Amino acid sequence: MGTKGRHLDRLTAVDASFLTNETSVSHMHVGAILIFEGPPPSYVDLVEHVRGRLSQVPRFRQRLVVPPLEAGRPLWADDVNFNLTYHIRHAALPDPGGEDELKRLAERIFSQQLDRSKPLWELWLVQGLERDRFAILTKTHHAMVDGISGVDIGTVLFDLEPVPQPAATEDGWVPQPEPTTAELVARGASDAVAAPLRLAERGVAAVRHPETAARRLAEALEGIGEVVGAFADPAPDVPLNQQIGPHRRFVWARSELATLKRIKDTLGGTVNDVVLAVVAGALRTWLHGRGIRTKGLELRALVPVSIRSEDEHGELGNRLAAMRGPLPVYLEDPARRLRVVSEQMEGLKRSKQALGAEVIARFNDFAPPTLLAQASRINFSTRLFNLIVTNVPGPQIPLYVLGRELEEVFPIAFLPQNHALAVAVMSYNGRIGFGLLADYDSVDDVDVLARGITESLAELEAAAAAAAALA
Repeated sequence: MGTKGRHLDRLTAVDASFLTNETSVSHMHVGAILIFEGPPPSYVDLVEHVRGRLSQVPRFRQRLVVPPLEAGRPLWADDVNFNLTYHIRHAALPDPGGEDELKRLAERIFSQQLDRSKPLWELWLVQGLERDRFAILTKTHHAMVDGISGVDIGTVLFDLEPVPQPAATEDGWVPQPEPTTAELVARGASDAVAAPLRLAERGVAAVRHPETAARRLAEALEGIGEVVGAFADPAPDVPLNQQIGPHRRFVWARSELATLKRIKDTLGGTVNDVVLAVVAGALRTWLHGRGIRTKGLELRALVPVSIRSEDEHGELGNRLAAMRGPLPVYLEDPARRLRVVSEQMEGLKRSKQALGAEVIARFNDFAPPTLLAQASRINFSTRLFNLIVTNVPGPQIPLYVLGRELEEVFPIAFLPQNHALAVAVMSYNGRIGFGLLADYDSVDDVDVLARGITESLAELEAAAAAAAALA
């Protein structure tokens, strides 16, 4: 098992924040709808396929254990009662088996919290999708993994070739015994002792390299100042930010990665800038449909940024910071909208905002659980953000499960408290999938947003074509 997924690993501060932010109406699991060509594999074959690869993701056989009296953050412990068939489930779509029926099933699945007494993931095999297709739904608690680390249930599922690799033999996994209360208390105490030692190690490094340390300290203080200063410029009050319930709506939109690249190559910016501009255009249409004036209105998106260094790639746990991305819904012209997004995002990258968020996250590694709970709630405050917009670059080669080719991916994010919409975007093999998760009651017109994504992208594509013709 090595150092990854060890028994009694402590959650990082960021991972723990996803637990403290979870409520009965705000679920902190994420996932995706994966659509495949061809007939579905049998349930038994899929279970055995996953079973033969679980050694690659040891965290998926572990559950949360909590030290008594908040002696430390929760730990990951081997689940002595682990049963793979509990986590892999089977469903069939009702007639006519279209994409609408698949969306409704996803809504029901993502409206239910994961059981914290078991490993925090589910996999659903869904048959009966029209045009000789089937789907797999993944559902994983955000405390377990982030999309950019590349260590998740996809590591288990996918092959790079149509012919699946031979199933691995049973890896002989034997869970460590259930930790006793005394062990949990001792582990919490050892973590408390280790924290100041890590701080001391950084102090020694600072003494050895005073100039570098002074520069980093100045940059860190500047970054923290920018994060704190964001509270003086709060996100506007719009219908996206209100009390939500536990039930979800889910829709999607699709495009081609080449389209977004053509737009950014012609009009400037990055693919992520194009995504934000497209979402801004869709939100503008949606707000107008609700009778809300957008003159002078700029929404703020929580844009997760990976702070994982190259040598940390493949490590378990979230290494994320949050930036406040602009959504200039006041602009009618799509090309100007992209230009404003691109300019502001470039400014944020030059600023120390992401660094400040990282410093705060590292500070939280040493914070007691009660302080951490308060700090983590600030991170998702509607005073800072109107909605999550997360864009994850996926593999640009075809992937296979048991010989069936993956055709499309539609990612699913989560709704923090008082956030009624989250937009997740993922590219795969030349395609782009936009997944829109919404509160069931307050955003009953989420279909308008999905159509708005398609229309906003078409507007940008037309603007890029016009600009190219003039060049």
